[in-house]
Amino acid sequence: MPTPVSALIHAATLVTAGLYLLLRSSPLLEYSSTALLIITLTGATTAFFAATCGLVQNDLKRIIAFSTISQLGYMVMAVGLSQYNVALMHVVNHAFFKALLFLGAGAVIHSFSDQQDVRRFGGLIKFLPFTYTAMLVGSLSLLATPWLTGFYSKDLIIELAYGQYNFSGIYAFLLGSLTAGLTAFYSFRLICLVFLTIPNGPKQSYLNAHEANNKVIIPLFLLALFSIFFGFIFSDLFVGMASDFFSNALFIKPNNISLIEAEFSLPLIIKLLPALLSLFGASLAIFLYHKSPIFIIDLTDNFIGQNLYTFFNGKYFFDIIYNNYFINKGLDLGYKISKVLDRGIIEMVGPYGLSHTLTNTGKNISKLDTGVITTYSIYITLSLLSLIFLIFAPILIDTSLLNEIRLFIIYVAALIIVLSPSNIKL
Repeated sequence: MPTPVSALIHAATLVTAGLYLLLRSSPLLEYSSTALLIITLTGATTAFFAATCGLVQNDLKRIIAFSTISQLGYMVMAVGLSQYNVALMHVVNHAFFKALLFLGAGAVIHSFSDQQDVRRFGGLIKFLPFTYTAMLVGSLSLLATPWLTGFYSKDLIIELAYGQYNFSGIYAFLLGSLTAGLTAFYSFRLICLVFLTIPNGPKQSYLNAHEANNKVIIPLFLLALFSIFFGFIFSDLFVGMASDFFSNALFIKPNNISLIEAEFSLPLIIKLLPALLSLFGASLAIFLYHKSPIFIIDLTDNFIGQNLYTFFNGKYFFDIIYNNYFINKGLDLGYKISKVLDRGIIEMVGPYGLSHTLTNTGKNISKLDTGVITTYSIYITLSLLSLIFLIFAPILIDTSLLNEIRLFIIYVAALIIVLSPSNIKL
């Protein structure tokens, strides 16, 4: 898929569609605590799941794609916490830095012989300084670095989770904070493997590496500006305590409003925890993939490390489970329905079978008309013997049903004899 299309999907459609439906359903969700609980748990779990999968992905675009799923988990988590305006702000903020990351990835891929495996890059900071700067800005905004765009919604979601002071809130806070650290790790892992480490790609690709033209540079520059300044300028409009920007478009039940608690009653360590974990994750990624890459090789050079790597890289084996137990079973069931039911029973019993049976019966009956008089004599003889058998059957077999049939056939035979032309002439 072309990266401009990826940027559009991940920034404007993939994230927006389902979340917009949830936001517009706020008057219904607010009166169902069970629905809000399920949404909160689903969002927090999704954010953590996608972040762990993104840790060890090797495709440049796939790392950013898992980041989208993780951020979508944050947005859904905010909906479950009844913070619809914060969720919408994170959608808008996320659109800028995620489109920036995807377009930056496209510029890298296009300039480097269409290579997408991050293990085949390295040292591109000297060849693509502007693209490096743009992707660094996008990554820092994704990390919720203080005073960049992502900070004003992502950190607020985590603080609002703790401000609920209930099980679902604490669950969302813990997973949201851990996800923040994981996000920082895989974001700077991408930056290190693509731009900072020693060159790992073919020489010809480096000789041909070049910055993109102005048609790409200008959108990257504008998106970088929005990734830096948008949150600072428009945060009060979306999530300000006195803001009436959404009016009646979003409904929050008064009992579920927790912005005051999140803003003023949280301990300082709770507010700083996501930022500290992000700093730790980013520093760890730089150390493992830039300063001491041999250490990460040692981590995966044993049974536990290899299995953990395979587990996360395989997305918790969900694809295997889906393929083996859902998709393949569904395909087998569809094949059997098509062969046995649609093309078997229905066709044989339905119009095709009925017409085929009638046609064959007509053909078989027409074969009785041979034009040979001896054949007709056999038919008359067999008919006479059958009639005699039916007349004298009660002597051999005494059944009421056979009696009725016998009497009916005798009556019909007698009627034919009486009405035959020879009797009329007599």
